[in-house]
Amino acid sequence: MGEPLKPLNIGIVGAGKISGAYLSTLARLTSVRLTAVTDLDLSRARSVAAQAGAEVAVAPSAAALVTRDDVDVVLNLTIPAAHAEVALAALAAGKHVYGEKPLAANRKEAEAVLAAAHEAGLRVGCAPDTVLGTGTQTARKAVDDGLIGTPVAATAFMTSAGHEKWHPDPEFYYRPGGGPLLDMGPYYLSALVHLLGPVVRVTGASSRPRAQRTIGSGARAGHTFPVEVDTHITGILEHAGGALSTLVMSFDIRAARLPRIEVHGTSASLSVPDPNGFDGPVEIHRGDGWETLPVSAGCPDAGRGAGLADLAEALSAGRPHRASAELAAHVLDIMLTLMDAADQGRALPVTTICERPDPVSGADR
Repeated sequence: MGEPLKPLNIGIVGAGKISGAYLSTLARLTSVRLTAVTDLDLSRARSVAAQAGAEVAVAPSAAALVTRDDVDVVLNLTIPAAHAEVALAALAAGKHVYGEKPLAANRKEAEAVLAAAHEAGLRVGCAPDTVLGTGTQTARKAVDDGLIGTPVAATAFMTSAGHEKWHPDPEFYYRPGGGPLLDMGPYYLSALVHLLGPVVRVTGASSRPRAQRTIGSGARAGHTFPVEVDTHITGILEHAGGALSTLVMSFDIRAARLPRIEVHGTSASLSVPDPNGFDGPVEIHRGDGWETLPVSAGCPDAGRGAGLADLAEALSAGRPHRASAELAAHVLDIMLTLMDAADQGRALPVTTICERPDPVSGADR
C-alpha cells in the first residue's frame, strides 16, 4: 500500500540560479506544493518566496527548514560540497530528500546518505531527471523493443572549450570536485544506465593540457586562475549486459561534430538527443539512412523537477522512484572509479550496483 494521494509539501534549501528552473516546473505540478525556502543569503530566499507566492515561508536556516511541520520533502539545491550534509540533516528530521547532482562529494558521503535513508525508511531522489523526458525514454523503448537488435556499443561525447569563456566566476569548475566529468557526467552516465544498464568495470585516461585559464566575460575578464583538475577524460565502460560504452568529457575541444549519444546494436544504430535536455529527436539507422522515431515514451513537456514529481507519485503508488539515490550513487562511483583508473593506468571494477530504473512508458505519460 502506498501513502494517501495528496500533494507533498516541499521546502527548498538553496535559492541560487537553478531554483528558477525548478520553480517553473513546480508551479505546474499537482503532486507537490512549495511551502518554504531558505538560503545562506536570505535576500535570495525572500526573492524566491515572492516569486512562488505569498504562502511560501522563508526559513532562517536549513536547520530550521528541515524541522518544519509543513515540509515533507527537502529539495536540496545547495552547492555539491553541501549536498550530503543537508540530506543527512533532512533525513534525521524525518523528511524525504530530492537533490541536485551529484548525490555527494565522495563515496563515503554517498554511503552515509543511503544508510540514513534506509534506516529511517525515507526516500532520497537525485537529479538528473532529464532521463525521464521523451528523448532518453523514447530511445530506451527502442532498445527494449529490440529495434536495434542486441546492444553492442554506445558512444557519449560532451565537448566544449571550457566554461571560462562565458561564466564570470568559473574557478569552481576547475577545482577538486569540478571538471567536465563530475560536472556533466551525471547526465550522460544516467542516460547510459537507463539505456544499457549498470556499469561493472571501467578504464580510462585523462589529461590537463593547460595549467591556467583566463576568464573571458564579466567584470573579471582577463583574470587568470590555476587549473587544479584534469580537463579531458576518456573512458571505456563495460555494462553488466555486455555492451561497451566509449565516453569523452572535455573542456579542451574548440569545436566538434560529434553526436551526443549513439547506441549501436546488431541490427541498427540509434541516435539519442542531448541528455542535458528532456526531449529531442530520436533517430534510427537500419541500413537505408536515418529516420526519426515517433515519441513513444517519457514525460512530455518535462522540466527540472520531473524527478521530484515522480518521487511524490511513487510514494503514493508504493513503487520505486526512478531518479533514485541508488542510481545517483552508482553514477558517482562510475565517475570516481574512472578517475582512479586514469590515474592508475589500469581497468578497475565498479563496486556499486543499481537496478536499471523502470521505464516511463506511454501509459505513464
